[in-house]
Amino acid sequence: MKEINLKELDNFSSQVRRDIVRMVHAQNSGHPGGSLGCVEFFTSIFKVVMNHNNNFSMDGKNEDLFFLSNGHISPVLYSVLARTGYFPINELNTFRKIDSRLQGHPTTHEGLPGIRVASGSLGQGLSVALGAATTKKLNNDKSLIYTLHGDGELQEGQIWEAAMYASAKKIDNLISTIDYNGRQIDGDVDDVLSLGNIEEKWIAFGWKTLKCDGNNLKDVITTLQKAKSLTGKGQPIMIIMKTEMGFGVDFMMGSHKWHGVAPNNEQLEVALNQLEETLGDY
Repeated sequence: MKEINLKELDNFSSQVRRDIVRMVHAQNSGHPGGSLGCVEFFTSIFKVVMNHNNNFSMDGKNEDLFFLSNGHISPVLYSVLARTGYFPINELNTFRKIDSRLQGHPTTHEGLPGIRVASGSLGQGLSVALGAATTKKLNNDKSLIYTLHGDGELQEGQIWEAAMYASAKKIDNLISTIDYNGRQIDGDVDDVLSLGNIEEKWIAFGWKTLKCDGNNLKDVITTLQKAKSLTGKGQPIMIIMKTEMGFGVDFMMGSHKWHGVAPNNEQLEVALNQLEETLGDY
């Protein structure tokens, strides 16, 4: 486990949020809401929790692997990958441009370090992760698999097929997390298609479940570390992570309207005034 310096991690998170709003604004395209809400999670995963190697190789032997299932929040993933050394930070300038490696949804054919699977077609990431987790077991590789999913994504049936498989086959080297912000592109999740009590659902499907405040760095790190301590005990693990869409930018918080809308020039200025530049803009 890496050393934890909460001030340093807060600074990192603030800079990632600046990256997100600037990237989406530059192309007038992208998904800022969910990206901003998940910054603490990505900071915790890549700066503290995972055993990963930014000298990237697709096989991922003897290192933890991360799969982003809700691929539309690519801005936060790209920023964190760049700022943890996977590719040059100034490449963030190419976000969503033609022939860029940083497409709106992560893809593999451009060869971007850190991306092992194309994502954005919701519901598929857990199945992919189960394949990777099974491979680790077959190869006697003790590393772990991590995934992130949107709460609206749980409306996809493939998620629940994978959930059944994971518990039935005792895939216990897998830690999945749900970004539970209660919003999706068309409105509140409860209004579009209510998930009911998702904690009880995952328990009923045979998963060990934990909960955390996804916008509290210390709580996210503590919960992920607890999840790691529960691996290898016959159950896959699901973390239900409560977040606020648009967290850190007051006019974006709590509304589904910022799911996939870019800020204009004036809104960008307001957002950047709320987010401290700590590591230097790209």
